[in-house]
Amino acid sequence: MQGWRRRLVFVSCYEGLAIVCSSWGLAQMSGDGLGHAGVMGIASSAIAVLWNLVFNALFERWEARQAVRGRSFARRAAHAVGFEGGLLLFFVPLFAWWFEVSLWQSLVMDVGLLVFFLVYTLVFNWVFDRLFGLPASAAP
Repeated sequence: MQGWRRRLVFVSCYEGLAIVCSSWGLAQMSGDGLGHAGVMGIASSAIAVLWNLVFNALFERWEARQAVRGRSFARRAAHAVGFEGGLLLFFVPLFAWWFEVSLWQSLVMDVGLLVFFLVYTLVFNWVFDRLFGLPASAAP
């Protein structure tokens, strides 16, 4: 499976499973019910997708103006920190408001999700590639 079909299946599966897992995790961390946490799971997924589009567009505009081309480890790390930092700015106040917890508790919840998503993304990508094969850009 290649092209837009692959991307659509990937995003649908990734976000669908992410919503289920993050909703459960948020329910556990907040002590609220799954229904209440599920609303935030869906909202945080939508925010992350939109932020991904905006952040990557801004990052690529910045990157295009740089004298040094390529993506070094430092540039990739800056991208990851910038993306996650932006999500942190969105999610900490949103979680604090929605779950009626302190900003500190909300930060702990967000860090918990960050750690989960680091592992989840690695495992999901590996499993997806095993099930559907590598994209043409990575095929040997």
